[in-house]
Amino acid sequence: MKFFSVDGPLYRFMSSLWDVLKLNILWLIFSLPIVTIGASTVAVFSVTNKMAEDTEGYVGRQFIQGFRENWKQGIPMGLLALFCAYVVYLDFELHRVTDSMATLVFGLIACVLFITAFIYSFALLARYENTVVNTIKNSIRITIKYFPRTIVLVLFLALEILIFMFNNITVFLGILIGPTCIMYTISGFAMYAFRRIESENNSEA
Repeated sequence: MKFFSVDGPLYRFMSSLWDVLKLNILWLIFSLPIVTIGASTVAVFSVTNKMAEDTEGYVGRQFIQGFRENWKQGIPMGLLALFCAYVVYLDFELHRVTDSMATLVFGLIACVLFITAFIYSFALLARYENTVVNTIKNSIRITIKYFPRTIVLVLFLALEILIFMFNNITVFLGILIGPTCIMYTISGFAMYAFRRIESENNSEA
């Protein structure tokens, strides 16, 4: 039956799931020093960007190559993202302690700014050579330019996180494949924007 054949949907799904599992294991291993989490995240995006376009090859080899090529920008990007995420966390912790509306508003604003700055940054860094500052600026520009799609992306990500946190079984599943699934989802949305922007730039050239 075609459903179970090499070209069938079941085989493609299982193949993609296996690739996601391998990528997630590599991401966990290469993120162990914490300081390298940004570089390993960019390395995953260097593969998931290709998966979103159905052009990936050997995911392990591509991950290693992506890590080697992007660690100089990936490490500072990751540390900056961790610092900003911690600031957002402290904002909400402050609201929990003070129960002040002002701290809640400040925390929500900080959360929105964090998402705007970083939601496309690692996918951008994996696809284009640029500085960390310019990459964050471009992430902000893309978020604004494709604001409705970004809202849909955020909702998708929130749904994925809720599913992975549903019970102990899904939490374990989330550890195995969760981070890479989230990055794969971002790549799917990001590649649409990247292709559109590249097409616009080529038509203007």
